[in-house]
Amino acid sequence: MRLRRCSGVTLIETIVFLVIVSIALGVLVRVYTYAVINSVDPLVRTRALGLAQAQLDEIMSRKFDENTPTGGVPACDSTLGVACAGISSDTDYDDVGDYNGYVNSSYANHTLTVSVTVAGADLGLPAAQARLVSVRATVSGGDSLTLSAYKTNF
Repeated sequence: MRLRRCSGVTLIETIVFLVIVSIALGVLVRVYTYAVINSVDPLVRTRALGLAQAQLDEIMSRKFDENTPTGGVPACDSTLGVACAGISSDTDYDDVGDYNGYVNSSYANHTLTVSVTVAGADLGLPAAQARLVSVRATVSGGDSLTLSAYKTNF
């Protein structure tokens, strides 16, 4: 009598298969979980960028200095103009220097911080003839981005 060979899967092969499949599923679940958790990050960063840009635009629309006349002519510290007051914070926010140290945390999960520094040397001008305005947007996770622009005394 001949014994028939049965074709099939042994118990050990089945266990090895189940272990490999369970490891692969665990890795896939981690990847999908990470993707779902971080799917909102681009939206948060885009909102932070928009808020920072709006704040920078608002600041750049102001005049250069407290003593700069409406229209900017004659410029302060020019031969026809009065002396510039410099960077001094006050609450009327009518010139760029007033925003130095300004912090806006009225937006949910976003904080805007403004710094204004003398930066004429960066542009090859006398020191007090240009200011660097930097707006830093910080999100709740700790990430931040900074937008900067120069305002010159023209």
